Amino acid sequence: QVQLVESGGGLVQAGGSLRLSCAASGRTLSSVTTGWVRQAPGKERESVAAIRWTGITYYADTVKGRFTISRDNAKNTVYLQMDSLKTEDTGVYYCAAESTQWPPPVGEWNYRGQGTQVTVSS
Repeated sequence: QVQLVESGGGLVQAGGSLRLSCAASGRTLSSVTTGWVRQAPGKERESVAAIRWTGITYYADTVKGRFTISRDNAKNTVYLQMDSLKTEDTGVYYCAAESTQWPPPVGEWNYRGQGTQVTVSS
């Protein structure tokens, strides 16, 4: 049984930063592709960042240069550092794991957490 538990969401002003964490159990994240998917109000769900077991990363164009995905193998945790946040970054962010495709399409993750709300105010 794979469990992904997100934390770190909250309310922040535009231009600010947040760091999301995803703690996993039941699967070693360093052996699979892991990423973050977000659901923004009124928009389609999108994979915003991903990291392969090799360490190769992917970022959606909407977050490239502002978000950084990383992994702590000892803690079996993946992070999403979000800087220079914009109001359009508001949404629910889900941690996701295991995808056979690269970059992982939003619907091709085998596991997903419950999500954490990120709200960016103007």
